[in-house]
Amino acid sequence: MRHSIDPKIDCVFKALLGADSNRRLLIHFLNAVLGAALPGPIRQVSILNPYNEREFLDDKLSIVDVKARDDAGQIYQVEIQLLSYAQLPARILYAWADLYSAQLGSGQDYAALRPTYAIWLLAENLLHDDPAYAHSYRLRDENGRILLEHGGIWLLELNKFVAERVETEQQRWLKFFTEGQRLDQTQLPTWMQTDEMRQAMDTLNTFSEKERAYHAYQARQNYLREQRCIQRELEGRQMEAERLRAEAERLQMEAERLQTETERLQTKTERLQMETEQLQTESATLRTEKDALLTEKDVLRTQTETLRTQTETLRTQTETLRTEKGTLLTENEALQAEAETLRIESARERAAREAAVQEKEAALAELARLRALLRDS
Repeated sequence: MRHSIDPKIDCVFKALLGADSNRRLLIHFLNAVLGAALPGPIRQVSILNPYNEREFLDDKLSIVDVKARDDAGQIYQVEIQLLSYAQLPARILYAWADLYSAQLGSGQDYAALRPTYAIWLLAENLLHDDPAYAHSYRLRDENGRILLEHGGIWLLELNKFVAERVETEQQRWLKFFTEGQRLDQTQLPTWMQTDEMRQAMDTLNTFSEKERAYHAYQARQNYLREQRCIQRELEGRQMEAERLRAEAERLQMEAERLQTETERLQTKTERLQMETEQLQTESATLRTEKDALLTEKDVLRTQTETLRTQTETLRTQTETLRTEKGTLLTENEALQAEAETLRIESARERAAREAAVQEKEAALAELARLRALLRDS
């Protein structure tokens, strides 16, 4: 092989699996990847968009996926994707849904729908949080029950695939796509010693040896390289736009927060102003009440002084009255003693008077008796 050929370049990929001459390779690849998901092994397929060498020389926008239908009417899509981007899962699902729904023509009912299988080989990782390289997506509920056995989507992430020993035909194909560019046609390793792999290497050798095919390969490789650069630049611009949009949204949110905070502060300021005015009113009222209390205090102080003076006067008067009372008590005792003396003297005089009266009465009685004697004599 004069030139190194990467089987992941889409024109080579389509020549490998999409050329009528390599239909056996496509059947082998489909059985290797889908395996037990199929109701039975695929025996025969018709390629719906077969590889045409001229289209890759004349049209850089050629359709490079492989579409095929087997004898049972089941549909298959195989595509290589060298770049990963945010909208790729949506594109993968849309492509499957479009291929599935395109089966129905005008007037046909749903019974005409046949299972549709999509296989995507991804050169870059898509599911960064999952270390597995093979993923299958089918219509299941949360308990794993399938709604309808109508195919699904299979993703094979080549960057995650590592296998020292080939144990399945799927692994053989993946190892070919990841290491095929470094293989030497004259010294193939043991895992490449099968009829299918030798036929695949013959296809790579065709691109290497034939000038026209190699120029097509180079042109396609350069075009894809340019597309990768454009994609990276677009992704960079998109990331920058997303960053600017996120920054704008953050600034908008910050502005809204500041506006809310300003309105809150304004409301708080108005409330504080109202409270200040209320406090000023209360302060004025308190000041007035204070002035009234001070006036009342002065009045009370004057009244207290007056009462104190009156109290002192009353205390003096009380002392005077107490002195006078003492004097009066002394005088009263003297008078009582004098009265007692007078009473005793009065009693003596009364007794003397009574004695005098008795003496007078006795004298009068004697005188009367004497007169009576005189008259009788």
